[in-house]
Amino acid sequence: MTADIDQQTADWLARIAAADSPSDVEALRVEALGKSGAITAQLKTLGKMSPEERQTTGAALNRMRQEVQAALTSRKEALEAAELDRKLTEEAVDVSLPVDHGRTGSVHPVSQVMDELAEIFADLGFAVATGPEIEDDWHNFTALNIPEHHPARTMHDTFWFPKEEGEDAPKLLRTHTSPVQIRTMTDGEPPIRIIAPGRVYRSDSDATHTPMFHQVEGLVIDRGIHMGHLKWTLETFVKAFFETDDVELRLRPSYFPFTEPSAEVDVRCSFAGGKLTITSDGDDWMEILGSGMVNRRVIEMCGLDPSVWQGFAFGVGIDRLAMLKYGMTDLRQFFEGDLRWSGHYGFSPFAVPTLSQGVGA
Repeated sequence: MTADIDQQTADWLARIAAADSPSDVEALRVEALGKSGAITAQLKTLGKMSPEERQTTGAALNRMRQEVQAALTSRKEALEAAELDRKLTEEAVDVSLPVDHGRTGSVHPVSQVMDELAEIFADLGFAVATGPEIEDDWHNFTALNIPEHHPARTMHDTFWFPKEEGEDAPKLLRTHTSPVQIRTMTDGEPPIRIIAPGRVYRSDSDATHTPMFHQVEGLVIDRGIHMGHLKWTLETFVKAFFETDDVELRLRPSYFPFTEPSAEVDVRCSFAGGKLTITSDGDDWMEILGSGMVNRRVIEMCGLDPSVWQGFAFGVGIDRLAMLKYGMTDLRQFFEGDLRWSGHYGFSPFAVPTLSQGVGA
């Protein structure tokens, strides 16, 4: 399979090199990487492959995508530069030169991290699932083993809507993306492998908390799932996200109503010189996310048999991940709209993503 992908890559690169105009390059881009493109279609098959196949085939497909994207960009730039040189030579005044519009926009760090997370977990066979931000009490609390008057509800500073006539309970702004897990389990059939990124809301505000923030949660439901699968998934994610293989994780017993057993996940690190470094030689630990095996009661609430289906789940704040990876200090600045800040921390919308040669590479 890998040899066939290498041959496909060579064929694409040859066709790109032979393109005579930017329009030809664009046609090849659509044919290869568009929504219905050939390479895009191959990437969509990763979720149906076994873990062993994804480690080899997934890495090869990602390399092909990246090489083809780089070749398209390079060829287009070369053709456009040649055309510009020709016009400058032949025309006394080049009225086609672009006007300097000043400052250009940038990709917000939260959006950048969301894209990075989607890419990493796509390599691991996870699909992206979404759900409503205005939720009902059952999906946000009860189905997650947080019934009325449960002490865990006090951990969520919830924004409630006024109760409407005929409603058993008022609606609320979701306090986590866990309701997406519930909706996925009740609407579909296992096996399930999803991540649920999105906005969540809690009434809290300081340097490390904001009323609206971003969270990603992961869910796997299948036969024979155990804590070893969870630990491997999280290790693979951390290595890819922080772009280092020198990672050591620690799982500490914790409590979440919707998982049992539950664990807080720490990564070994160093703060030498005031700079965070993820390293197995570090002398400190940093908590990065919560996780655990899906509680049997949650599986039963979703109409599944916990004696047949097991699973694990995890959740992490996307804004916190951006702070850790890119050295940001105050969570509130993410939402202040200061162009100086976004210009400093933002990412070029035209740059080829630097993350991940594929988690199997």
